[in-house]
Amino acid sequence: MTPFDLAMSVALGVGLAAATGFRVFLPLLITSIATYGGYIPVSEGFSWIGTPAAVIMLGVAALAEVLAYYIPGVDNLLDTIATPSALIAGTLVSAAVMADLPPLIKWTAAVIAGGGAAGITQGVTTLIRANSTVLTGGLGNPVIATGELGGATLVSLLALSVPFVAVGVVVLFCWFAVRTIRRLLRRKPSADSPKEAL
Repeated sequence: MTPFDLAMSVALGVGLAAATGFRVFLPLLITSIATYGGYIPVSEGFSWIGTPAAVIMLGVAALAEVLAYYIPGVDNLLDTIATPSALIAGTLVSAAVMADLPPLIKWTAAVIAGGGAAGITQGVTTLIRANSTVLTGGLGNPVIATGELGGATLVSLLALSVPFVAVGVVVLFCWFAVRTIRRLLRRKPSADSPKEAL
């Protein structure tokens, strides 16, 4: 394997892992469909992900997850469950698609890069939803849920076709989201201070 192929394999894994931070099951479903269709190879021991049973199971799980995020209150509860789930899913999907890598390199990259990417995107989306809940009373949360669904789909498809672009999109998203959250947090004290003065 050339250094470029190695980098592509890692970028594919990181891109798909980052997508699990938006939605846990949708990137796994897209990976399953791509594997079943013979579009991407998977590592030894992960052939199950390309079976019809896996496609059906992940399809049902993805649909249930997507719909649940549109239920007020349930979306915030799901964030607490999704954080550890995203770390596990990100690590697994990374390891699955980093084919032809020595086990030590594969699992190290999967845990650090894959799990890390999933954790970062999940953390950012959780902060965004929490701020939306506070600022809009939860009315803005369906918009956040739709954006996350679009992000999971877009990043997953980009990871399969142009992995480096997918990683770049995730980095830009995280940078922009953190910057926006910081700006909102700075405004809040200044908005409260006149009331305190009164």
